[in-house]
Amino acid sequence: MARIVQVDMRMIDLVPKVKRVDAIQAFISQETPIVTITDSDGVIGTGYSYTIGTGGPAVMSLLERTLAPALIGKDADRIDGIWRDLLFTTHATAVGAITSLALAAIDTALWDLRCHKQKLPLWKAAGGNRECMPLYTTEGGWLHLETSALVDDALAAQAAGFRGSKIKIGKEQLSDDAERLDAVRSAVGGAYEVMTDANQSFSLSEAIRRARMLEDYKIGWFEEPLRADNVLAHVELARRTSVPIAVGESIYSISQFKDYLQSGAASIVQVDVARIGGITPWLKTAHLAEAFNVTVCPHFLMELHLPLVCAVSNARWLEYIPQLDTITTEQIRIEDGMAIPSNAAGLGIAWDWAAIKAAELVHHTEIEN
Repeated sequence: MARIVQVDMRMIDLVPKVKRVDAIQAFISQETPIVTITDSDGVIGTGYSYTIGTGGPAVMSLLERTLAPALIGKDADRIDGIWRDLLFTTHATAVGAITSLALAAIDTALWDLRCHKQKLPLWKAAGGNRECMPLYTTEGGWLHLETSALVDDALAAQAAGFRGSKIKIGKEQLSDDAERLDAVRSAVGGAYEVMTDANQSFSLSEAIRRARMLEDYKIGWFEEPLRADNVLAHVELARRTSVPIAVGESIYSISQFKDYLQSGAASIVQVDVARIGGITPWLKTAHLAEAFNVTVCPHFLMELHLPLVCAVSNARWLEYIPQLDTITTEQIRIEDGMAIPSNAAGLGIAWDWAAIKAAELVHHTEIEN
């Protein structure tokens, strides 16, 4: 049995390469906790999570003061048992974003460690369902962009082989959203997928009104139309529209996804590996969605989600928003709009440790006494 003997925790702040604005926020930084776990055999695993803009120090405090000390001496291969033990240790703050993000940094590191020991890439270790995944892009669809810019980006993505683009909606007037979508749909044609994302900005009545407009443009899905904690409103919206309803980036437990799936409130699950608490609960959520014949299209974190969507059978899309370019030595492989997971052992992320060290805001180490 290889025991955990050291846990290194650091946080960096990743500045997005492009301005990102949606219906409820603009963000110019991304506080990113990174956890590295070493076992008694000398094998190392690295994982991470993220916050949009703020909250990183709170995640780091939970890691440093509570979770990392509880890892020392544990069998590194008991990933599910460790996840459950740590969840119980933090039961007073679960379910919630800070706890989930801290758990995710640890859980992804443990999976990376396991894959290195087994000399397997994550996409095979977690299921090995398929060797590539189609991409859609969000980077050119932000709410502040002019309509002409949306069209140009969608056409460029289409020419590069991408299968779809996501357009942020939530303009004050429905007609403004409609004009933007009409321009994009007219430019790319009917065979190219166009998705929309409202970032929880609408009331139920307004979401129903906007959904009727979305039907005119053959929209692939209506993402986060309402507050994520209002399952019944999503049930009513799903009943009133033919546009698929997508939820998940603001859901922090398997049980919450179960409520959506059982009630028919969503037909696309966008489970986020960081916000659900790691790879362990991500896979369980994906398999739960499979039992309901529901598609998985995860939110953000494309570098980490790529091997996961290739591991399961019910994934359909990978969202293109580059996150780790400045702290990795290799980017994900893309051919004709298809993302191809790495066959290197581990998560498939080639960390640039010199760049990470230069960007460190916090660094803490927990070592076996």
